[in-house]
Amino acid sequence: MQVKHLLLIAILSLTAACSSKPEVDENLSETELYQQAQEDLNDSSYNNAVAKLKALESRYPFGRYAEQAQLELIYAYYKNAEPEAAKSAAERFIRLHPQHANADYAYYVKGLASFDQDRGLLARFLPLDMTKRDPGAARDSFNEFAQLTSRYPNSRYAPDAKARMVYLRNLLAAYEIHVAHYYLTRQAYVAAANRGRYVVENFQETPAVGDGLAVMTEAYQRLEMNDLAATSLETLKFNYPDHPSLVDGNFVPLEEEADNRSWLAKATLGLIESDAPLPPGETRASQDVIKQYEDAQEQIPDELQPEYQNEAKEQAQEEQQEAEGNNDDRSWFSYMTFGVFD
Repeated sequence: MQVKHLLLIAILSLTAACSSKPEVDENLSETELYQQAQEDLNDSSYNNAVAKLKALESRYPFGRYAEQAQLELIYAYYKNAEPEAAKSAAERFIRLHPQHANADYAYYVKGLASFDQDRGLLARFLPLDMTKRDPGAARDSFNEFAQLTSRYPNSRYAPDAKARMVYLRNLLAAYEIHVAHYYLTRQAYVAAANRGRYVVENFQETPAVGDGLAVMTEAYQRLEMNDLAATSLETLKFNYPDHPSLVDGNFVPLEEEADNRSWLAKATLGLIESDAPLPPGETRASQDVIKQYEDAQEQIPDELQPEYQNEAKEQAQEEQQEAEGNNDDRSWFSYMTFGVFD
């Protein structure tokens, strides 16, 4: 049997085992249910533990183990790779027992569930870059750990929560830098500059601050906003002299300027240009807006035009007629070669 068939059988068996719902004896007492749930937890049989803890809570809602069962159900869900269920159980416990001595544990496991939510099976075994993935769960985890450390600063879980918050903050800042570089490649320079400034202002003391300054410098240079570019560059040089974008003290953009020529211009090595290259800082969208404005201006009747505009229009028409007259003097060879060899 081939290896892929064995893997398929193993995956189907594992899926069936996880999806099967364990049966709980209806004749078990409260103490017996709790003891069996503890044995399942110790044996890492989290699916069975979840079933017994849920049965214990539903059958004996006011029993001696009710609160403890709710607390351990959070842990069982988390260990059973059910992050949403773990967070729901934690929120329910906090809502029902806000003054409980172990409420900080519910906040902590809630943050852990969000922390591990992005780290699925592939992320655990493959070298995936977590900074390029959707940061929604990471942001939730950071906020939940922040609640824990602010409400329970002396909790036994607070030191670990603070360490994870540092990691999450660096991850969120790096994600913003990836988005900013995407905007640079798309020539959305204003959006790129805003992302870089957001990192500099909101993620101080993270490694991504230098990258944010580099993005701001590059975006402002593309927009020809020289004063802002110079300020960003001086700040980058002063605080991060070893940044990769600085070579011998000079700024080197990390993203190459995009080639906006048409496929025809690229195929003919520029001999046939269908569209003129965009000036620095301009986009096709900005040119479309200007074109719409010019079209609307031309539709205004001549009697409503100011005198200087009429004179300018007549002068432009004369220049265009002169240019067309000069074009008539071209040879047949010039017409055949589209003016390439003029």
